[in-house]
Amino acid sequence: MSEPSDSAPDAGGCDIDSTGPGVSAAGLGGANALGPKRLGLDSMQRGDAGQGERGLNGAEQDDAGPSGPGPASVVPQGADQRDSGAVDFGDRSFGAESSAQVTSAAVGSGSFIDVDVVIVGAGPVGLTLANILGGYGVRTRVVEERPTLIDYPRGVGLDDESLRTFQSIGLIEQILPHTTPNQFMRFVDGKRRLLAEIAPTDAQFGWPKRNGFVQPLVDAELSAGLSRYPHVEVVWGAGMNSATDSGDRVSIELATETGTSTVSARYLIGCDGGRSATRRQMGVSFEGTTSSTRWLVVDLATDPLGHPNLEVAADPARPNVSVSIAHGIRRFEFMIHDDESDELAEDPAFAQRLIAPFIPHPDRLEVIRRRVYTHHSRIAGSFRKGRMFLAGDAAHLMPVWQGQGYNSGIRDAANLGWKLAAVVTGKAGDGLLDSYDLERRKHARAMIDLSTMVGKVISPTDRKVAAARDVLVRAAAAIPPVRRYVLGMRFKPMPKYEQGAVVHTWSRTTKSAVGTLFIQPRVDTREQSNVLLDEVLGPWFAVLCWNNAPRRVLGDTAFGQWKALGARFFEILPVNQLHWTGHDDPDVTILADRGGALKKWFDGQQDSVLFLRPDRCIAGASIAQLAPELSADLLRTLTVVPGGGPDAAGTVLRLAQPST
Repeated sequence: MSEPSDSAPDAGGCDIDSTGPGVSAAGLGGANALGPKRLGLDSMQRGDAGQGERGLNGAEQDDAGPSGPGPASVVPQGADQRDSGAVDFGDRSFGAESSAQVTSAAVGSGSFIDVDVVIVGAGPVGLTLANILGGYGVRTRVVEERPTLIDYPRGVGLDDESLRTFQSIGLIEQILPHTTPNQFMRFVDGKRRLLAEIAPTDAQFGWPKRNGFVQPLVDAELSAGLSRYPHVEVVWGAGMNSATDSGDRVSIELATETGTSTVSARYLIGCDGGRSATRRQMGVSFEGTTSSTRWLVVDLATDPLGHPNLEVAADPARPNVSVSIAHGIRRFEFMIHDDESDELAEDPAFAQRLIAPFIPHPDRLEVIRRRVYTHHSRIAGSFRKGRMFLAGDAAHLMPVWQGQGYNSGIRDAANLGWKLAAVVTGKAGDGLLDSYDLERRKHARAMIDLSTMVGKVISPTDRKVAAARDVLVRAAAAIPPVRRYVLGMRFKPMPKYEQGAVVHTWSRTTKSAVGTLFIQPRVDTREQSNVLLDEVLGPWFAVLCWNNAPRRVLGDTAFGQWKALGARFFEILPVNQLHWTGHDDPDVTILADRGGALKKWFDGQQDSVLFLRPDRCIAGASIAQLAPELSADLLRTLTVVPGGGPDAAGTVLRLAQPST
């Protein structure tokens, strides 16, 4: 679960942007990062959680100075080694050179900057995307209207896909200390009797499926990670006035402390929240609904309960939530009834009364902040218009009940980032970027629908309706397959791209894995032992063959094309064959199936040759004998230009279209 976007949509009389300035990211990561003063329940905000609100360090937000972490650079194998001081992204060895993040005061009035990509919004999605682009050597500028990062908890749930993305940008070791793995979710009735439990224990993508986390500290690590890239810059205190798409560039006018400045870029990415200025500039609708039900969220330091995990009480008297967050933070959420006024909800005594049944001394609390919010279920009419794109809350908003708002935004960044890099570095045509909307829209919609449905199930306040629900839920939970389905979180919609930057034609498997994420077990190579698969695959395309030599399967021509593109090649063998040299090839890495997970996966498929995209989606699959045909079809579909540049011929993308 995570709190809804701190930026509500500009539609239908919804709450307006509720985020405010934060403290510096440097302060978030320091030794005293979580040492709030003992605050009273007087830090209440409704709709706008930023003004005068206290952050995790107890400092007034409005008094905070500019943020400190800076920007930096790395280029994947096969990408153009741009003039950026970049180092190899694959081995995670980053250069020490960096450029400082700046405030708008340092940007002179009337100044003009030219970059590849401008990202509007330095929230988690914008920062993740900037790290991805930085790793590929893309000249990027992030502009943020706030003076610093936000310094209070918002989202509280990370999934395995997000952690895998953070792994891919080389920041997983910095982020993990701010997470709580395997945070189980329990639904209880009004008498706190168990209704259902979500407690997945597998880690098919290399990480736990459910993780609690402290968002401001994770966001700070994402911001600090940009200090590796001298070609990435973050400008704080710079709001976007306008954006003009001229066909080959986007011109962005920024409002800064010293006046206005202009940035020219090949692409503009709006990661600027529910009230997205980018979306308004694009003239794109934000369709959906906003719930009339209000919720009060209270975040506490020095967790007065100390109990792990997350509990959702479907109590008809007052549905409520209790969440354990890392570093001794506790979140409570309570539904506010229709007959309870905003003034009552903002009364400190009201919050104390709601918390009192759970805590013996509600007057002895260290309150980080309190806020009233509503839930939104909305999606943009288009994620792309010309050279402008939307990602994260700017593209979609969903209720909190599955904790997928934050994670959906990270999926956007992972999907869009490598495609932007491929186009900017001349590896693919601009049409590749059309696949972003094709691939992300359906899954984002599914997450919105799931989150909305779960909210309707837990929120009834009619006792008869709630009692009937409890009977049905318990009856379903008594059926072993249903219980396992819920317990293992198998109901969560997973990305499955039927169209876009994928080729389904050559797969012989009835339920083809093409368009899905590939698993990430631990593997061995001749140089490394017991490492996660992605650490070996690298940051770009990868070709995997089970029990076959890739060059022999593909043929010299196709092998050379993928090599020129920068792909890496892998032959997967049982662990006992790791040191057999019969198929040795200097361009191929031998992967040993350490725990048997890869053999099990391939055993469930007829396909034995896989082409993996940089986001670890399976772009194409086939049996060995059809690999050359699949390769040719995939190269045409992606419009990749092996060894080519922006002016290379044949850069018209042919996207896979729905079957008719």
